[in-house]
Amino acid sequence: MLLLSGPNIAGNEWKYVKECLDTGWVSSVGSYVTRFENMLAEFSGCKYGVATSSGTTALHISLMLAGVQRDDYVIAPNVTFIASINSIKYTGADPVLIDVDPETWQMDLDLLEEFLENETDEKNGELFYVKDGRTIRCIMPVHVLGNICDMDRLMKIAAAYNLKVIEDATESLGTYYKGKHTGGFGLLGCFSFNGNKIITTGGGGVIVTNDEELAKKAKHLTTQAKSDAFEYIHDEVGYNYRLVNVLAAMGVGQMELLPGFIKRKKEISSFYRDHLTGTGDISFQKIEPDVDCNMWLFTLMTEKQKEVLQILNDNQMQSRPFWVPMNQLRMFANDIYYNKEDKSSYIYQRCLSIPCSTNITNEEMSGVVEKIKSVY
Repeated sequence: MLLLSGPNIAGNEWKYVKECLDTGWVSSVGSYVTRFENMLAEFSGCKYGVATSSGTTALHISLMLAGVQRDDYVIAPNVTFIASINSIKYTGADPVLIDVDPETWQMDLDLLEEFLENETDEKNGELFYVKDGRTIRCIMPVHVLGNICDMDRLMKIAAAYNLKVIEDATESLGTYYKGKHTGGFGLLGCFSFNGNKIITTGGGGVIVTNDEELAKKAKHLTTQAKSDAFEYIHDEVGYNYRLVNVLAAMGVGQMELLPGFIKRKKEISSFYRDHLTGTGDISFQKIEPDVDCNMWLFTLMTEKQKEVLQILNDNQMQSRPFWVPMNQLRMFANDIYYNKEDKSSYIYQRCLSIPCSTNITNEEMSGVVEKIKSVY
């Protein structure tokens, strides 16, 4: 099987993991956790990094640190991986789902502004939804497929409406907007290192921030809120959300390879775009000039989505449809979905992701292209 976006273990990962095993430092305390946190913070241009057990747990803690409470609202795009919306639900809050731009597949900022202008009001410094009076606490932009929206505009909107920004940057390690790395625009940013990400720790995440107190609080909450170095004293409800040292060791090895992975992802994107442009009705995600995208998961759009998926998977070329829009999942069907033409459904019905692992060869990509072209 030619994997969709498989891991590329090609550096010091084995060496660093073996050191953890040989020394017995395998759990959530160890030097590799700190090294990994520091590497992520430095790479993303932030002052602090806090490693977590997953991108989802990073989002959950970040929302808590932003003050999200039960019965609040958090604004998020309707096209995202489910972890974004699950993390909102974990806090007892509910999402306000905003439809997406049909070209970039990011949150539609025109719709966002329209919703805020027409559906919300302000009282005592807080924004609330006029139909039920519930507070809208945060906005969570999701950098879908490593791409990113106009963050200058989004941050101005957030400031105008007193909304805290929590970035779901889980797919965007290596992406920049006007020279600034993702994760550093909002109050906190979250990355994921699942097996299919641009680098992997098998499972894991990191919270980045420029706020020292928030970083300390994040580390405290993710380690069961233990407040005494010796006694088992805990000063609030905490969470077992820390990344273990053996996985952080793998992450350190992967971070050493990251520049090469980003370069290869861009080469893969260019190859597919060059060889598939003009094939039938195929089109691609729009990357705006201000965005330097990591091109994490190569995804194309076509009316023949099902036919292309069929032929690729039948030939052991692992390909996947896009995420089901959040409003179409039964758990979120009753949540607010603000849209005009439901572009989310349009994208979902036409998009698919094709093999783009960093160790894929040009010959293998040529085979993928050949199978796709045979459909048209």
